[in-house]
Amino acid sequence: QLQLVESGGGLVQAGDSLRLSCAVSGLTSTTYAMGWFRQAPGKEREFVGGIIRSDSTAYYPDSVRGRFTISRDKAKNVVYLQMNSLKPEDTAVYYCAAGGVGSSKSLYPYWGQGTQVTVSS
Repeated sequence: QLQLVESGGGLVQAGDSLRLSCAVSGLTSTTYAMGWFRQAPGKEREFVGGIIRSDSTAYYPDSVRGRFTISRDKAKNVVYLQMNSLKPEDTAVYYCAAGGVGSSKSLYPYWGQGTQVTVSS
């Protein structure tokens, strides 16, 4: 049974950085392609980046490209989301997901419980 546990969320100020972690258990993190999503109150769950299984190439939507970076620590079986230059509109619950490639949440069968990120102005 694949389990994903996010951590690292919190309250920060605009312009700050934050690194989220997604600990993978049940299988090695390199077995699956991974994605990060976020959901703000009253909004749809939004894709913020993904990492491909084979060579750990990461890809991002325009909304976060250049500010967010996804990486993988194979030894620790953890996937990270580094977020820089945070803005109040980045406030959301952030989720990691596994088993899919692409920006559609329906492609990912495995999800973590989410971690809250709040960016104050």
